[in-house]
Amino acid sequence: MLLLPLSMIAQEIKIAIVNQNDVFNAMPEATAMENEMSILMQKWNAELQSMENDFNRKYGELIAQQDSLSENIRMMRVQEIEDMRTRMENLVQVAQQDRDKKYEELLTPIQEKMQKAIDEVGEENGYTVIINPQVLLFTGKSVIDATDKVKAKLGVK
Repeated sequence: MLLLPLSMIAQEIKIAIVNQNDVFNAMPEATAMENEMSILMQKWNAELQSMENDFNRKYGELIAQQDSLSENIRMMRVQEIEDMRTRMENLVQVAQQDRDKKYEELLTPIQEKMQKAIDEVGEENGYTVIINPQVLLFTGKSVIDATDKVKAKLGVK
C-alpha cells in the first residue's frame, strides 16, 4: 500500500496547452457560422431599416401636416407612429433573441467537435492535463503546446 503513492508520483505528468481560439478560428465550420450569422443579421437589419424608413416618412408627414389636421386625425396619426415605434423595439428584441438562439445552435456542434479532437489528442499523446492558455498564468519547461496536433486532428491549418 505504501508503494502505490510512490508509483503515482513516479508517473510522468504531461501538461499540454491548446489555444482553443486559434483552433476555432482555423475551423471551416467557424467561417461558415460567421457567414450564416452575417446573413441572418443582414436580414434583420434590412427589416428594421424598412420599418425605420416607414416611421420617418410617417413622422415627417405628421410634422408637415399637423397644422392642417383635425385634433382627432392628428391623435390617430400620433398613435400610429407610437405603434410603429413599439413594433420596431419589439423587432429589435426578437432579432436579438433569434441571433442568440442561432449562434448557440451553430456554435455547440463546433465546440463539441473541437473538444472531441482535444480529448483524442490528449489520449493519444498521454497528456495528463490540457489547459486553454487564456487562463494559464505560468508555464514551466514541461508544458507542451498541442494546438497544432488538435488542428491536425481536425484537418485544419
